[in-house]
Amino acid sequence: MKTTKEQFPTKLSLVLFFLRGSKALFFAGILFSMAVAFLDMVNPKIIQYTVDYLIGDSESVMPFYMQMLINLTGGKDYLKGHIFVIALIVVLIALVCAAFRYLNKLFNSMAAEKLICRMRDILFEHICHLPFSWHGENHTGDIIQRCTSDVETIKVFLSEQLTALFRIVIMIGLGIYFMFQIDLKLSLLSAAFIPIIVLYSLFFHNKIGSAFEHADVEEGKLSAIAQENLTGVRVVRAFGREKFERERFEAKNKDYTKMWINLMRLLAAFWTSNDMISGMQGMTVLVMGSIFCVNGSITVGELIAFVSYNAMISWPVRVLGRVISEMSKAGVSIDRLRYIMNSEVEKDKEGAIEPPLDKDIEFKDVSFSYNNGQAEILRDVSFTVKAGETVGVLGGTGSGKSTLMYLLDRLYNLPEDGGSITIGGVDIRDMKMDYLRENIGLVLQEPFLFSRTLYENIGITNKSAGMEDIRKAARMASLDETIKSFDDGYDTFVGERGVTLSGGQKQRTAIAQMLVSEPPIMVFDDSLSAVDTETDAKIRAALDMHVGRATTIIISHRITTLMHADHIIVLSHGKVAEEGTHEELLEKSGLYRRIYDIQIQGGGEDIA
Repeated sequence: MKTTKEQFPTKLSLVLFFLRGSKALFFAGILFSMAVAFLDMVNPKIIQYTVDYLIGDSESVMPFYMQMLINLTGGKDYLKGHIFVIALIVVLIALVCAAFRYLNKLFNSMAAEKLICRMRDILFEHICHLPFSWHGENHTGDIIQRCTSDVETIKVFLSEQLTALFRIVIMIGLGIYFMFQIDLKLSLLSAAFIPIIVLYSLFFHNKIGSAFEHADVEEGKLSAIAQENLTGVRVVRAFGREKFERERFEAKNKDYTKMWINLMRLLAAFWTSNDMISGMQGMTVLVMGSIFCVNGSITVGELIAFVSYNAMISWPVRVLGRVISEMSKAGVSIDRLRYIMNSEVEKDKEGAIEPPLDKDIEFKDVSFSYNNGQAEILRDVSFTVKAGETVGVLGGTGSGKSTLMYLLDRLYNLPEDGGSITIGGVDIRDMKMDYLRENIGLVLQEPFLFSRTLYENIGITNKSAGMEDIRKAARMASLDETIKSFDDGYDTFVGERGVTLSGGQKQRTAIAQMLVSEPPIMVFDDSLSAVDTETDAKIRAALDMHVGRATTIIISHRITTLMHADHIIVLSHGKVAEEGTHEELLEKSGLYRRIYDIQIQGGGEDIA
């Protein structure tokens, strides 16, 4: 789901947004990196003038800064007899360089960790506020992969490659400047290789980016398969699907491996050609420089300095090529995060209100489809749920029972032309979503429990709930006795998604979880399907005694669960087929009576 107007229209806009809070640290790291680059360029000059002016006694004019350095350290005659002073200066510069390198690494690392922390926080918060429909359209494994692998790729690029770019520019700029000062022809010969390196780096840029994108997508698919199998391990083992799932994983893993092998081939070709051209440049400079030195075009000191500068800029030029190639990978990762960040989060209407919800609920001409008007799930559904009463909803699979509750809770938004749902005469689209959901207790058929204790799972909806509140909710859900039978009682740790509990225990835990918050509207979406009829009856009796004035909606396939409701609505193929009390519906001899006969009397007809 994408917005009509993207919040982050370009990659740069998203990067700058993520960099808020860490830009100053990155800037400090860049300054120290540039200082290191400058000091690295000073030593070859010192060595050159030491060889030519002090040892070789050349009479050429020295630059002002070298003349100033010689004067400050005792003059030319003094330094000739005390060369160790120059060595000490070189060592001192190296020590200062080492300190600056340390500060560069320190600030850069701090900035990188601050950046990745901000990225994770922002992505997590944004994903938490994305619509339910968005999560249905995107695989969990792929989302996780974007928030881990892609985030790491961006961090590495910004903290290592991009920040190094400033140092590279300084080193290349100063190196070329000093080289041209030494000898024009030799400098032109060395510089001729730079455009070649940059051009073939650009050539590989798109190829590497495309290969990395395909590998990234395959990694997301692989993560999705792994995530599905780990969370659905019971189903896999119950149906003996281990071999099938293993083969499916291995097939996808092979595809993923092939993608990375193709990427590695490209990178290997890129790095090899990079090293080969850089080696040819160094060899050419050394051979031609030696010839120029023998011919007297340059001095020995100048040759030493020139070779040093050429070696110094050959590394930055090669890194510049790597930065260009890494930029393609980072660009893919940024686009994958832009998809998430440009997906529109749920927003309240301007002026959204918080009206009392202990009122009548009215569905009026409600029509809805999940796929943009295709295959309508609900068609012109209208009924009223009186405040404080218990309403049962019955219908076959695909009749739209759960969809009604998702619309009531605004997990899916009802389109403007899809009718209306009101509570106390106020359209739920005009209410604050957080407020609405806090006051509608929804228990799903397949409840989700967190990897925490039973106490924490039950109390998760009410932070102020104490042990007595939690035990009361557990008793109403017929769970208290079961928990007492566990060795650790309410401190029993629940495995991932409640895997250590039975289906009925998970459903009863979810019911207690909802009851502890005491919402004015309670919805049970087929949430008693995994419990036996005796426990079902106990839970319904406890609800009748303790819910007070709460409005209760019970969705079920089981007649015995619904027969004592104040009002029963029967759905068929997305429409209201019948409604009334249990007795009234039996007398009509319609769909409800047919289902009753099947379940109670043992008939053999299928449910419509």
